Amino acid sequence: MNVKETDAASSPQVRFALELRRSRRARGWSQVELGRRMGYSNALVSYIERVKRPPSRKFAVKADELFETGGTFVELWRRCAAAALLEGFPEFADAEARCIRLREFELTVVPGLFQVPSYAAALASAAVERGAITQDEADERIGYLAARQRLLEQKSPPIIQTVMDQSCLVRPVGGPSVMLEQFHHLEELATRPNITLQVAPFELGEHLPFTMPVVLLTLPNRQLVGYAESQARGHLERARDTLAAWERAYDHLQVEALSKTASLALIRKARKDLLS
Repeated sequence: MNVKETDAASSPQVRFALELRRSRRARGWSQVELGRRMGYSNALVSYIERVKRPPSRKFAVKADELFETGGTFVELWRRCAAAALLEGFPEFADAEARCIRLREFELTVVPGLFQVPSYAAALASAAVERGAITQDEADERIGYLAARQRLLEQKSPPIIQTVMDQSCLVRPVGGPSVMLEQFHHLEELATRPNITLQVAPFELGEHLPFTMPVVLLTLPNRQLVGYAESQARGHLERARDTLAAWERAYDHLQVEALSKTASLALIRKARKDLLS
């Protein structure tokens, strides 16, 4: 692909390539010189500039450091990584990064914001084995998740209320060592003042109000948006009637789920069972 002939707005990866080439030429550097300064081969620089290979987060960080661009390349990388995600998810992630309150129900696996790297890597590796994504896409997804998780470490993090189906605790992902690490992390998160973590027990049976993962986000202007996924795509929901129904269902779910204390006890029991 000849980047000169490509519309800069056609894809995030093209925009990254154009900005990298522009910054390099502004310094009067060849691809060989840029590669030397960044610790990469000139072949990789050429591949990225010709949009033959997506940049990694590490590459973007080094580019920002070298060109003193204040996070420009990391932001472009984030958009590149988002392009490989489920349709509809990048728009949700943008809203998530700005939210002041997050309410979430997860049905099968630990919510992404709460996943430790080894747990996320196990899920990504399984997707590669199934042929659903490539290894490069798996690496980008893991890096993108790490970037999303910075939401938890903000100076003023959002209020987070999460209900996990009990299946999230009993489904082994990555083996015992990964699950032990994940349980320990959940225990730590559950003690944070801005996080309420509950478990919906199997006993709820047919009374579980959701049959798919759902997220409700409250934005700084108090606007409410929702997000849900199917196997093929994600959808950001703004219809008031639909969101009102989701809020009622979520309120019902929180009442029916185990209390925060009982949920933490169940997580600790799951961890101890692995050790026995």
